[in-house]
Amino acid sequence: MLLLALTLTLTFTNCSKTSSIEEVRDETGVPEEPAPPVDPNAKQYTLVPDKDGRLVIDNKSGQYQPGDILNLKGTFYAVIFYNLSGSAAKPIVVRNEPGTVVKIGNTVWDGGSWSTALSFVNSRYVKVGGTSASDFIINGSTKPNRNAYFDLSLSEHSDNFEIGFLTITNGGTGIWAKTDPVRGDASTYYPNSYMENLSIHDVSISGTNNEAMYIGHTATYWNLATNQSVYELAPGQTVGGDLVQPIKWRNVKIYNNKVKDIGADGIQTAAIDRLEVYNNDVTNWGLQHNPSHSGGLLIGGRVTNSNVHDNQVHDGWGDLCQFFGSGENSATHIFTNNLFRDNTANDGVTFRGTDDAVINFSNNTVARAFGVALRINGLLGQKGKQLVSSNAFIQPRTGGGVIDDRAYIYTENGGQVTESSNTKFATTTAAGVDNNFQPLPNSGLLNSGYRVKNF
Repeated sequence: MLLLALTLTLTFTNCSKTSSIEEVRDETGVPEEPAPPVDPNAKQYTLVPDKDGRLVIDNKSGQYQPGDILNLKGTFYAVIFYNLSGSAAKPIVVRNEPGTVVKIGNTVWDGGSWSTALSFVNSRYVKVGGTSASDFIINGSTKPNRNAYFDLSLSEHSDNFEIGFLTITNGGTGIWAKTDPVRGDASTYYPNSYMENLSIHDVSISGTNNEAMYIGHTATYWNLATNQSVYELAPGQTVGGDLVQPIKWRNVKIYNNKVKDIGADGIQTAAIDRLEVYNNDVTNWGLQHNPSHSGGLLIGGRVTNSNVHDNQVHDGWGDLCQFFGSGENSATHIFTNNLFRDNTANDGVTFRGTDDAVINFSNNTVARAFGVALRINGLLGQKGKQLVSSNAFIQPRTGGGVIDDRAYIYTENGGQVTESSNTKFATTTAAGVDNNFQPLPNSGLLNSGYRVKNF
């Protein structure tokens, strides 16, 4: 692709609410630890916007090599990278020019082209982020059509990415990472390939109209003729011809992130094998009040082998946590030491997985859920006995209803549970906990429930 005009300096070194940047810094928080240092001997380039405020780089010729550092300097309306290819040992680094703050995005975008602030297409082995989160800022559209705006996207087989130390505000979707199937390209059909290795950490996301994170393809199937999602097969229908499955991610870690003031789901994941989600804080999601897009933390369809631990999800509209993952190939799913508390619609934690998925759900606290604390629904095929142990279920059905056994754990449509050592309290006072739901002296929690850890 023809490069747009830009100024480039080569150096060699031996060393429905919008949020302001200040709101993210002051309320959402910026990680205290700076990003780790890069190779002081790496070749560095300084990239600045063209006369229209844009930067488009097609690296098909291989100008930028593994280990190179691309320093973004200035204020950009849009930045697009095609065909960046580092290596496992030497990823290409995309960061702010040291000592400066880079800002990317178009706050007045209201439709048309240039609908993504920072885009990576067919790129791999890349590290993107600031020297600190306050030095790399993506600020998306605040206009009525911003639902179609993306703040940061990975597409067309982009993988082996580390995204860290960013501040993202506004726009439609915060971080979007998936590959759509393409007719004639079998590598985009599952199981012919995977997208490998993605980590997202130390990122502050606020004010998006849609999801803060949309990681992995949510379509169970894909119709190549219509380029549309298909979620259920018709009777007698099989995969083949124009009906394929999107490829999955493998090895995804999402940790140390702050997510707040989100229109739809907070952290949404799907189509991932080996997923770990930990030490994230998610609050005030579901601002659209759309029941179909209202999970604080969502472990979605086709996820296998997940480990969800040490997260705090609280004070939002919709389910605190939703599970739609799969038990295929004896997949394991672990939820432990999470605090799920205070929502104003739906239930606390819901299981609606497939293929007899079994979750080991232990030492979590589910408190002040609008509906039931834990709902286990076998409708989609999660009919194995869920292992629910040493959890604290506190004050369910704040939206009204009888506080009986089914208010704490509710099974339906063939859902089953094996319980042990859980504690159940009709009120927070009865539980004997402080404002962080940690046990006070003589609390009835005993060894159940969430405990704060330092990372």
